[in-house]
Amino acid sequence: MSLDFRVLTGPEVEAALDDLAALRIRVFRDWPYLYDGDPAYERRYLASYRDNPRAILVVAFDGGRIVGASTGTPLEDHADDFAAAFAGTGYDLAEIFYCAESVLLPEYRGQGAGHAFFAAREDHGRRLGRRFCTFCSVLRPADHPLKSAAYSPLDAFWTKRGYERLDAVVAQFEWKDIDQPGATSHDLQFWIKPL
Repeated sequence: MSLDFRVLTGPEVEAALDDLAALRIRVFRDWPYLYDGDPAYERRYLASYRDNPRAILVVAFDGGRIVGASTGTPLEDHADDFAAAFAGTGYDLAEIFYCAESVLLPEYRGQGAGHAFFAAREDHGRRLGRRFCTFCSVLRPADHPLKSAAYSPLDAFWTKRGYERLDAVVAQFEWKDIDQPGATSHDLQFWIKPL
């Protein structure tokens, strides 16, 4: 399977919103996110990438089908909860590009899409004059009852790309898990690398 990676902007994002929302809901439903997604919320969230000229949306296509997507934006343009996690760290938010999410259907993993997604977002951060690139990953207990035995942590992949865990930098963000009646708070661990 050969993937085609394209950056979508403006009207292209608008045309793909429903497919992108469905993809995010499908992929984030699995471990470790366990997200019980809402299409209306996803459309609103993704529209922020359409409307922000400093943001990037990289999409992986197999033919005409969207099979993966990756987002990024200057950190100060993202959720306040994420920026607040950096308070007192000495980092200047105006120097940090935030690699928001990467989602890819399982059958396309292990073929280089993760590297392509990070490379495109890191290059975009450099073009914006950012000195650092960051992202965060959800923290879950090792004995969580819904943990997939097949799950392979991505820490080694992130380290290979030059990222280091920022142990003291953790954000809290709410979403509804698939086994919960309502939204609950989740800890998200930040990683960072110099650009």
